[in-house]
Amino acid sequence: MTFPKSWLPWTLVAIIGALGGAWFARTTLAPPPPPVLAAGTWLHEARELSAPALVDSLGQPFPPSAFKGHASLVFFGFTHCPDICPTTLALLAQVKPAIAAGNIVVYLATVDPERDTPEALHSYLAGFDPDFIGLTGTPPDIEAFTRALGALAAKVDLPGGSYSMEHSATLYLLDDAGRLRAVFSPPYDRTKLAADIEAAVAAARG
Repeated sequence: MTFPKSWLPWTLVAIIGALGGAWFARTTLAPPPPPVLAAGTWLHEARELSAPALVDSLGQPFPPSAFKGHASLVFFGFTHCPDICPTTLALLAQVKPAIAAGNIVVYLATVDPERDTPEALHSYLAGFDPDFIGLTGTPPDIEAFTRALGALAAKVDLPGGSYSMEHSATLYLLDDAGRLRAVFSPPYDRTKLAADIEAAVAAARG
């Protein structure tokens, strides 16, 4: 079966258009490559955060939606922590200005809500960076929040009736939709951590 020669140009146009459409779809719809992190774990599938409403260090309600609109770095600790917390928070105060991506908020989520009131968190964090935000709440809400991010914390009784809190120094990166995208574990190197966070924030934004 033969076709009129006048059809050939239109056939070529259709073929070229189809090939061009396939190339465009591959280049624009394909997910960006994951970031290469020196000391972090990138989650290929963003994890939606199912968390309770908390209270921030200014005493204001903090619903899960408050994580949206900016990248967030969440660290679990407490104001009576003797070493891990002050060391990590001091490091983050140095790392944050080095992140060129900017618009990232650092949160200290307490694992000791019995002692860490909003006022205590506010005063404590001011010694590291006045822009750091503390998060507290009822013990059940704090426990639910730690579970939501996969954090670990345990109360340890001390002689004399006092207690301390055992917890990890893991950092959790949320994207600007409030979803968990990356996890960072110690030991931390300031330069590598800043580069990792910046790469992860950029990848999360696509």
